[in-house]
Amino acid sequence: MKKLTALFLCLFLPTLHAADVSLNHNQLKLNGKLEKSDNWPNDKVVLMVHGTLAHNKMEIMESVQGLLTEQDVSSLAITLGLGLNNRTGFYDCPTPHNHKHTDALDEIGAWMKWLEQQGANQVVLLGHSRGGNQAAWFATEHDSAMISNVVLIAPQTWSMEKARADYQQRYAKDLMPLLDKAKTLVDQGKGNSQLKNTDFVYCKDTTATADAFVSYYSDNPNMDTPYLMTKIKKPLLVFAGSNDKAVENLDKIVPPLAEKYGFQLNVMEGADHYFRDLYADEMVEAIVEFINE
Repeated sequence: MKKLTALFLCLFLPTLHAADVSLNHNQLKLNGKLEKSDNWPNDKVVLMVHGTLAHNKMEIMESVQGLLTEQDVSSLAITLGLGLNNRTGFYDCPTPHNHKHTDALDEIGAWMKWLEQQGANQVVLLGHSRGGNQAAWFATEHDSAMISNVVLIAPQTWSMEKARADYQQRYAKDLMPLLDKAKTLVDQGKGNSQLKNTDFVYCKDTTATADAFVSYYSDNPNMDTPYLMTKIKKPLLVFAGSNDKAVENLDKIVPPLAEKYGFQLNVMEGADHYFRDLYADEMVEAIVEFINE
């Protein structure tokens, strides 16, 4: 009987460490998935931010969080609200967009406070793709003793020239007339005005507010994560995949910055934007080694 009880505990104990959690922020219920290590909350906890219009249980987030759990590292994978209450899953493109790229910074801050309230005092900020930019941006503007490390996985790069080229290729139209129209509305105090039948980020023929359009498409140097890398004060680890087609040339842009500013860069040969399978195992091993240095 004792052996059966021990076996039962071994089989089911890991599930006791995982929980779906939530908080209220700006009248929205925000969701996260918390995985606790055996030494929670005393060890470092990894706060994970997903990419564009995604969620905390998309493949790369779930894979990395699961592998961190196997390494007995606590983690909190959050789903950004994107202006929607109790959001789960990928953003549905026909749903009007009233969110800003920078909303994520406030939400990261809210989750940081939530973790502090749970007793955590060492947080590793980790972001993938657009979430990498948002995590880096937060780290540059809200540097605190609570942030121990920053990990950026295939983080977003940005230039106005590239944004215009991508928009032209994706939607066969010039970005600038739409951006100028949105900026005019914002300058007139009409940022909540809806731009209907508008192509926005990955969503064709949707609706977006002028504020949202300006936030995602304005020429702001902080949208370019390599620019932010030079300003991060905490130990920094950046991952780039040599076969990344979503954030191209990161493996060529970042090496001189890493050498000059003294942060770590891991270029994974053959990895694409999502670091699947064995790349994820190798990446998490490197993350654990980095945060334990």
